[in-house]
Amino acid sequence: MKDISGKKVLITGGSSGIGRVTAKDLISMGAIVSITGRNKEKLERVASEINAIPIHLDVSKYNTIAVKTLDAFHSMGGIDVLVNNAGIGEFAKLEDIKISQFENIFATNVFGLTMLTQEVVKFFKTQQHGTIINIGSSAATSGFPSGSVYSASKFALRGLTECWRHELRRDNIRVILVNPSEVTTAFNDKNRTEREVQDNKLRPSEISHVIISAIQMDDRGFIPELNVWATNPF
Repeated sequence: MKDISGKKVLITGGSSGIGRVTAKDLISMGAIVSITGRNKEKLERVASEINAIPIHLDVSKYNTIAVKTLDAFHSMGGIDVLVNNAGIGEFAKLEDIKISQFENIFATNVFGLTMLTQEVVKFFKTQQHGTIINIGSSAATSGFPSGSVYSASKFALRGLTECWRHELRRDNIRVILVNPSEVTTAFNDKNRTEREVQDNKLRPSEISHVIISAIQMDDRGFIPELNVWATNPF
């Protein structure tokens, strides 16, 4: 098991939910962590609270990704791990789907995520090591009513993860997909208000545990995909 201390980790969507808890847990173990977020004020407040490095970035703004990735690299003195956690959702029945919904969701969940990963992989290939953890969803493995747009984006992410895994193994780069089922976060809340913890639902801390466990595995091996379900959500 690898020592997390000193590892340099970039987490997108790190100002709330899974990203925030994962960043806090990693920092408590001695990691150096940069977090990104769209809301500059919230991002800087959270970063100050948990001792993370704030990188103001909306991954759907493609023309800012290269310079912001470089900011993270220089701020931390390198990047060892990328956690692609930023994600949004829109839900509609088939007859109500608008093209704009696909454009909006894919801009963050697929296109921006890919462009950011491209930038980080440049550093990983140069140093000949790195870990990419993509946060998918149970919606990446199974569809559901009104889930066409969101589930399609997560199925796409699962496909991207498969391709990158095969492309990057010879450069000692590990590519991992984590698929949580429902987690009590601010996801899909317009005001970005965190939901109350429920005894029968997953918390961000469960997903943080999984992410950190995957990072800690010795570099000679990795877990390609992890599905995390609540034991009894019914």
